[in-house]
Amino acid sequence: MGRRTQYFQTIHEIITTGHWVTDEVSKALKDFGVTEPQYNVLKILKGAKGEPVTVGAILENMVQRNSNITRIVDKLVVKKFAERRECPTNRRKMDIVITKSGKNILDQLNKKVQALHKPYFNKLSTEELNTLKTLIQKLKL
Repeated sequence: MGRRTQYFQTIHEIITTGHWVTDEVSKALKDFGVTEPQYNVLKILKGAKGEPVTVGAILENMVQRNSNITRIVDKLVVKKFAERRECPTNRRKMDIVITKSGKNILDQLNKKVQALHKPYFNKLSTEELNTLKTLIQKLKL
């Protein structure tokens, strides 16, 4: 097998594995009426530790950067998991914060996602995980 073929087979494995993980997470979140991008936004908002987050900052931290952040935030606001606040220094800008309900649902979602991953935790050794992470990061540079 040539190096070029091996490279593209490896990339294919990375992509299909990524989609498989995302699909499994999406199935786990479906029971809660939350999508994977909404889950990602909730994690970003909680990570801000109560500080407001701009839509631009959310977009920068998204796993899927092509997501329609405004639509995702709109849905989280309707569900009362997040709220918009007018930015005190720029009235044209909106800040987003996670609500108490958002934190509560995120705790439940995190437990569900952790349970999903539990059977896979010991499939790779710590050394193998570090090597895999390093190799994947090397491809991105």
